[in-house]
Amino acid sequence: MNFDPALEAHVRARLDDLTKPPGSLGRLEDAVVRLALIQGTENPTVSRKGLYVFCANHGVTAEGISPFPSEVTSQMVANFHHGGAAINVLCRRENIETVIVDAGIDPATRNFAQEPAMSRERAEAALALGSCCAAEAAARFDLVGLGEMGIGNTTPAAAILSAITGADPSDTAGAGTGSDPAQVAHKASVIRRALALHALDPADGIAMLAAVGGFEIGAMAGFILHASRNRLAIMLDGFPCCAAALIARAIDPHALDTAFFGHRSAEKAHGLMLHALHAHPFLDLGMRLGEGTGAALAMGLLDAAVKLYGEMATFSQARVSIGQ
Repeated sequence: MNFDPALEAHVRARLDDLTKPPGSLGRLEDAVVRLALIQGTENPTVSRKGLYVFCANHGVTAEGISPFPSEVTSQMVANFHHGGAAINVLCRRENIETVIVDAGIDPATRNFAQEPAMSRERAEAALALGSCCAAEAAARFDLVGLGEMGIGNTTPAAAILSAITGADPSDTAGAGTGSDPAQVAHKASVIRRALALHALDPADGIAMLAAVGGFEIGAMAGFILHASRNRLAIMLDGFPCCAAALIARAIDPHALDTAFFGHRSAEKAHGLMLHALHAHPFLDLGMRLGEGTGAALAMGLLDAAVKLYGEMATFSQARVSIGQ
């Protein structure tokens, strides 16, 4: 995406003219500038906010990589619809509309430790689902958060990270929903076996998604791709969501042009993943819940940054002398 340098200069000039020392709002100022460039206006807005939670199940749970059964995914989806989950509470607080998407709860993907998680055609369908959701979102929202729910989905996320960076699964597999060290070591061995089975090409994002990905990861990747091509600002959540960002970037190097990163999660390898994405998240709170919770909190911060930019007085308006 081409950004307008004249627009950037104009927005930064206004930020410097607000009644504060230049640059004193730190990265909030950079976030406002980036949002203005994405939206192509000197008056960026996030008044209409949405958050999409993509939900799916994973056949690799048959390998015993999660302490929770797959049934928990559908149970949590029911909780989302009833408004009782953490993401519902945060979205109500931040005036964010939640959209729950069944990307593939039943049937789940296949067990990628033994065969490809899905066909290439099914991977493309997952991408198309996300693209469709992004097209709908672009007509309704100024800023959209992405989150996920899927028991076992930190395992495909770790596999994707290992495939793209070459990191050993012992460095990418983490506790997920609460695995103990022995379970984490088992998860790493499952991923290592899968990587040997599939011999993935880091440059072929669709093949990687088909081999070890999840339906919700594919849908989020499709959403990211559509958003980048249609100037829709998005806020990404944690480890599985950022795995989708890796897939999207493998498909299109410009896929992250409109993406913000909400937080660094407590998942072991999320820092490595953020480094691979050249990402600087808003928050680092030790969270590892998923659902889009980190994205929702960061959306509130971006909203605050936009309000500071739009509502603070300039030095001339406030008749404050800046001196020479």
